[in-house]
Amino acid sequence: MPSLPPDPMIARDLVGYGERLPDPMWPGGARIAVNFNLNIEGGGEATLANGDQVSEGMPNDIGVETKTGRRVPLVESVFEYGSRRGAWRILEIFREHGTRVSVLGVVRSLEQNPDLARAFVRDGHEVVSHGYRWIDYVEVPEDVEREHIRQAVDGLTALLGERPLGWMTGRPGPNTRRLLAEEGGFSTTGTPSPTNCPTGSACRPARTS
Repeated sequence: MPSLPPDPMIARDLVGYGERLPDPMWPGGARIAVNFNLNIEGGGEATLANGDQVSEGMPNDIGVETKTGRRVPLVESVFEYGSRRGAWRILEIFREHGTRVSVLGVVRSLEQNPDLARAFVRDGHEVVSHGYRWIDYVEVPEDVEREHIRQAVDGLTALLGERPLGWMTGRPGPNTRRLLAEEGGFSTTGTPSPTNCPTGSACRPARTS
């Protein structure tokens, strides 16, 4: 039987910090932080309308089979609702309560609805790069993913006037983390995030009490 090539992802850490919880250094010495995230992905999903060969088969990311060579109106309408109305309603709710949210924006989506992106920034919310496309990167060639990262950074910078500091790829592949490190310039990346500490942050040693 032929041997498989080395895979850097095979070396996995399933122990982590164990029983000794590290201190994530939340502001004011808080012991817990609540972060609201809003995903904006409509228009960035796999669809023939984006020049893809396949379309999302269902409006979720749990591995439902895609449809080859055809558009799926039901799925497209769900993504469109989020962009056309859903996100605006959520923006209004957070405005009423004076609460900030991290907007995980797929850049291809925001490019097609720039007023929505600017409205969140105007209200003081942070826009985090959610990648250039809302697709599964597990089998995407490395050079294509690298180009998508560059397009996402350039696109958000052009759209909002400043470079994104946060990043979270929704469906990362084996190259994603390394490519983000090569790009650099991010304060945190949630791609992937197998810990309670923000990826890229420096947690203090574990508390003793």
